Amino acid sequence: MSGIGKYFKLNMNSATKQTSGSCSCGNSSGGCGSNNQDQMSDKDFDAAVDAAIGDERTKDGFEQVFDVKMDRRTAFRKLTASLVIGAGAVSSSCSLTTGENSKEKAQIDWEEQFKGNYKLMTDEEKKGTVDRLVRSYQLRKGENIKMSSTNAVKDVLFGYAFNISKCQGYMDCVNACVKENNQDRNSEMQYIRIHEMKDGEGLKFNEADDNYYHEVPAEGHFYMGTQCFHCDNPPCVDVCPVQATWREEDGLVVIDYDWCVGCRYCMAACPYDGRRFNWSTPEVPEEEINKNQHYLGNRMRKKGVMEKCTFCVQRSRSGKDPACVEACPTGARIFGNLLDPKSTIRWVLENKKVFRLKEDLGTEPKFWYFMD
Repeated sequence: MSGIGKYFKLNMNSATKQTSGSCSCGNSSGGCGSNNQDQMSDKDFDAAVDAAIGDERTKDGFEQVFDVKMDRRTAFRKLTASLVIGAGAVSSSCSLTTGENSKEKAQIDWEEQFKGNYKLMTDEEKKGTVDRLVRSYQLRKGENIKMSSTNAVKDVLFGYAFNISKCQGYMDCVNACVKENNQDRNSEMQYIRIHEMKDGEGLKFNEADDNYYHEVPAEGHFYMGTQCFHCDNPPCVDVCPVQATWREEDGLVVIDYDWCVGCRYCMAACPYDGRRFNWSTPEVPEEEINKNQHYLGNRMRKKGVMEKCTFCVQRSRSGKDPACVEACPTGARIFGNLLDPKSTIRWVLENKKVFRLKEDLGTEPKFWYFMD
């Protein structure tokens, strides 16, 4: 897979190292307290907090975590979780018996806990969180990954077309999507659904077989794929209470996994069944992890958040087709820039009889179907 061999290089010389015999609270001997090194005075605690997140006490960071409307119970849970992480980070960074890697990992955890919504970050802040996540992976796994925060390119609006006549139900697209986007293997999560329907009976999704286990194509049937349609007027965005999902300038509807609270409102609002929820921590064998990642795309997710198709943002924003398009053996999938009059997808829209699902809802999906 292209890009896997290109590893992210982090400048380790830019970080200030702790000297031996000294902890991050400034006490050169005897730990952080005369009797118990886990105890800190208010002054020392404030100093540790300022050292860890001083530069992130902005509306895009620390204040964002707390400056949101929520009920008392939710606020208490959020505050408690944040303080637990913070206490662990301070304890680790101040302990003379903790290794340098553990201290660095605790510092990263602290800074990541109080970072702001990615949508509101500056380019410098985006690079900062990407660098931290890359370094965190190195510390935890001893492996290198490449992670991008590439923004939308000007004069690009991504669109997708699906040729129902050509799809034979092989599911190569599904397998490629799972591998490319680091989807959970245990739950067999899939962003793409291939629906097997009977000829001559129209589009009856409630009667379609989405889990067929027989040789394809089956006689008397046709196949139709669905996934996130990246609507221009996405209802999922409107219902998100914490603005964890939004539409980018190139038309991609994305999710900030670290800002998502797992309420699943977006899942209920989507009329196309395009969203998935992580009921457990996603597991991918280390040797199968795609290490060419994007912050808003196929980076490793955590338990209790939403995820979905991103048109392979890690590929599409570097000029490549999504994995499903590349893997389709029959050429049923077409992807491209809707603003480019010479693109294949524009030719399809201008020369074929196309349709979109549930157009009456006004969601304006950028996903069209057609037949030869």
